[in-house]
Amino acid sequence: MASLDEGWADPARLYREGRRARLLLDAAREAAAEAVGCRADELVFTPSGTRAVHAGAAGALAGRRRAGRHLIVSAVEHSSVLHAAEVHEADGGSVAQVPVDRTGAVDPAAYAAALRADTALACLQSANHEVGTEQPVARVAELCRAAGVPLLVDAAQSLGWERVEGDWSLLTGSAHKWGGPSGVGLLVVRKGVRFAPQGPRDERESGRAPGFENLPAIVAAAASLRAVRAEAADEAARLRELTDRIRAGVPGLVPDVEVVGDPERRLPGIVTFSCLYVDGETLLHELDRAGFSVSSGSSCTSSTLTPSHVLKAMGVLSEGNVRVSLPPGTPAEDVERFLEVLPGTVAAVREKLGAPARTGPVREERAREAGAELVVDAIGRRCPVPVIELAKVIGDVPVGGTVRVLSDDEAARLDIPAWCEMRGQEYAGEEPAERGTAYLVRRTG
Repeated sequence: MASLDEGWADPARLYREGRRARLLLDAAREAAAEAVGCRADELVFTPSGTRAVHAGAAGALAGRRRAGRHLIVSAVEHSSVLHAAEVHEADGGSVAQVPVDRTGAVDPAAYAAALRADTALACLQSANHEVGTEQPVARVAELCRAAGVPLLVDAAQSLGWERVEGDWSLLTGSAHKWGGPSGVGLLVVRKGVRFAPQGPRDERESGRAPGFENLPAIVAAAASLRAVRAEAADEAARLRELTDRIRAGVPGLVPDVEVVGDPERRLPGIVTFSCLYVDGETLLHELDRAGFSVSSGSSCTSSTLTPSHVLKAMGVLSEGNVRVSLPPGTPAEDVERFLEVLPGTVAAVREKLGAPARTGPVREERAREAGAELVVDAIGRRCPVPVIELAKVIGDVPVGGTVRVLSDDEAARLDIPAWCEMRGQEYAGEEPAERGTAYLVRRTG
């Protein structure tokens, strides 16, 4: 509030009001640097976390252009990092994408294998924004440092909880992720890192974030980061108990659910699960009517026609995906009410879609009477219909028989194998078809 009154002037000017604004800006920078664990002159404020990522990646790649033009990213990075990689590749650079396991974590050995003599930069998030899985940043930073390659860490999700450990070279964050104002990001470039800011420059923020600083928002961002950090340990423990309650409770309350992400190495306030035979957009609208604002990585939402790249990289179910984020201060009563509302909501959505009831062992008398293969034509039908139709007919083929699902929905490539794993059936691969793609499922029992 004081910065609204005292920080209206240009901090680059020498008159009294400008000097007063400069003092506020310097104090905010020192507070943020202390929270991050860096020097104050290594940190600049940007108009957003996305701008911090773009400026950091572009500047580091340009600064190390003589070393090479090879960039390494993980398959589950935030879209801002992947968009920066696309621009780099379109400009003639090369990009290596490191895969993740089913929990969403990278293997440090995979990063080591991706490092080359011409690698200019590696990027790795501190924790995933969709499933909460924490990444082995310290170990990857150690490997990168040994190879002489800087590591850029997108720490937007984790900075409100703790510092990012390890010998990283660049770091980015976003104030709204820790409860601060939107429109403020931060970029840290360690001393000794070759860095060449790209685009037009001015005298502000070391030339790395041109334009007049939004001083009230910057001061609020630094103050909020300091405030949440002061309570982070106790609040993290409390929220972890609540998310554990959701992780343990949902599979027992809702049939055919897959809870995703690492059960241990994860952020305290994020839990994600996917429900078979559910339209993600409909489920989100129904939960919204019940007073719960949740997100989804499903392909069957109006915001996207393809599954979340994170869920796709993990190889887990995407249909009926629900991402629950518990901000600091979330009362336990809200979680209990969510668990009360969810089963009936999912059941109602499934009923509308004509989904099968929870399936037990397939009746053998049906299987003996059926032929060896069935074809399900789901061309033109979107998630979760192809999987629903598959579930309805799997009992109509004998053990060892196959169901051929024809689909032109991108989500089927992810959801049909995930369904097979959840239901104990064999996914036999895919084949090109006259229309769309044929997905082959072999009944095993």
